[in-house]
Amino acid sequence: MDHTSTLRKYGLFDAKVPRYTSYPPANRFTQGVGARLQRDWLTKVGPDEAVSVYVHIPFCRRLCWFCACRTQGTKTLSPVEAYIEVLLLEIDAYRAILPKGVKLRRLHLGGGTPTLLNAKLMQCLLDRIFANFAQTEDFEFSVEIDPTEAKPEVLGVLSTSKMGRASIGVQDFDPCVQAAIGREQSFEQTLDVVQTLRSGGVQSLNVDVLYGLPFQTAQSIKNTLDQIISLRPDRLALYGYAHVPHVSKRQVMIPQDALPDPEKRFFLTGLAKDRLTALGYEALGIDHFALPTDSLTAAAKAGRMVRNFQGYTDDPCTTLIGIGASAISKFSDGYVQNAVSTSAYAERVRARGLSAHKGIALTQEDAYVAALINDIMCNGEIDKKAITWAHPNFADLLMHQIERLKDRFHDLVVDTPDRLVVRSEFLAATRLIAADLDQSRNSDHLHSLAV
Repeated sequence: MDHTSTLRKYGLFDAKVPRYTSYPPANRFTQGVGARLQRDWLTKVGPDEAVSVYVHIPFCRRLCWFCACRTQGTKTLSPVEAYIEVLLLEIDAYRAILPKGVKLRRLHLGGGTPTLLNAKLMQCLLDRIFANFAQTEDFEFSVEIDPTEAKPEVLGVLSTSKMGRASIGVQDFDPCVQAAIGREQSFEQTLDVVQTLRSGGVQSLNVDVLYGLPFQTAQSIKNTLDQIISLRPDRLALYGYAHVPHVSKRQVMIPQDALPDPEKRFFLTGLAKDRLTALGYEALGIDHFALPTDSLTAAAKAGRMVRNFQGYTDDPCTTLIGIGASAISKFSDGYVQNAVSTSAYAERVRARGLSAHKGIALTQEDAYVAALINDIMCNGEIDKKAITWAHPNFADLLMHQIERLKDRFHDLVVDTPDRLVVRSEFLAATRLIAADLDQSRNSDHLHSLAV
């Protein structure tokens, strides 16, 4: 049955809302939360706590036009070498402030292009991390890899350094689409890297795909998915392209008149979902897929899947430490973001070890709303009993919000004594429902189409 008309009635194809990879979203961080709170929150991490670490490498040999990430181009390794020197100082600063018993459970290298580093720089970075952080028994290490910038010797360093999951960006294999987004990457290049990784012992593969790209058609996305599935990834992330040239200037290179309209985007994501689930992948959250044997699938079924800046994850850590320019750290008390430009970041680290530029301290209500939104985004429901148990001071507000959602989205949700559930056929509206729970949201231009 076609549910497009119902979703159109609720404004799905016109709304621009946050992606809710954090709550509050990063566009609400303020400069009033800086290095002082960052240091305080670091000292409050439990002495026996296991933490996650994200390291941001913002450099790319080429700047893909579709990308709105915090990146900068470079033709040489000189600025990368200087940046790594500062990263090492920041890593040492974190270790000096954190309690001695803190261990590393998850490590993720993102960017940018982490595999732009040569083998020597990569080994130096990883040696410093592992020297400063003992790993837990269930330690997991993942890296974002660009197949066009992944030398075998660098992949070898990663493989011998306990990398268990590689995350490969594909976007779309169609040559016409690739030319329109400034991202030429053949299937053969990608296959070669995947084979190299697997021969090196990397056991888990994640692939990122984009829908809503210029010149993308039902046939092109089907062909891309067929090629990706032949690689047999354990996980796939199917993200919607956000066209925000007023934020990311490079996107002016993309022909706007070749972009599919919101209803065509919805059709493309539905086609992709049907294709993936027919081939045995489980649909998780609003935009992820995984094999039934994958740990993310197990976490989703157990209600342990969470959403953060890397998308959906089974990471159980309360604390996420962001290292590098623009990286965001998450603590139980709030978020802090490092200085965005590499020059400002380096200046702050060299001056005081830490580089927090802005952030937000969470109120009790923020924590409550974050729990609601995480429940909706990850589980497609609100568990009334669990939320009330965790946030008893907001029990009356929860009942009021449930009534509001029933009234506002009555075609899309089902209310039971224990849960408010988003109907499976209308999960595409999840971000709309999350935005309704987020009463303090604004119309900031960083928000993207809801579908």
